[in-house]
Parts: sequence; C-alpha cells; structure tokens
Amino acid sequence: AYYRRIRDMREDHDLTQRQLAALLHMPQPQYNRYEQGLTFPTPLIALADIYHTSTDYLLGRTNDPKPPVSL
Repeated sequence: AYYRRIRDMREDHDLTQRQLAALLHMPQPQYNRYEQGLTFPTPLIALADIYHTSTDYLLGRTNDPKPPVSL
C-alpha cells in the first residue's frame, strides 16, 4: 500500500516525520496520518520530487523507483 511505501522512502532518506512535514509545509500529525493510511497524501507530487521518484512508484503502480525520463 502507498502508505508503507512513503514511510519506507522517508526512512531510506533518513528523515523524521517532523522534518518531512516541514519540507511539505504541514504539521507533523497531518503527515503522520498519511503514513498510517488514514488520509490520502494530497502533496503526492511534492513527495515524489523530494524523493526523486515517480508518483506511480509511491502509489504502488510500479516497482521501479526511478522517475520517468523527461523528453
């Protein structure tokens, strides 16, 4: 599920929930709800940009974490 993947990506980048929430300009409790799967992460594109991955990867639509090549 997407919420496990965004937690794993945060941990792989050695970020705390508080640090990531600050990057996304939101309170930490709001970000925590994303990782718990209680609410859908509306800043999904921002998360993909921070992690240099695709939204499809974060949503579990692909297992390839590399972002698509821009033309």
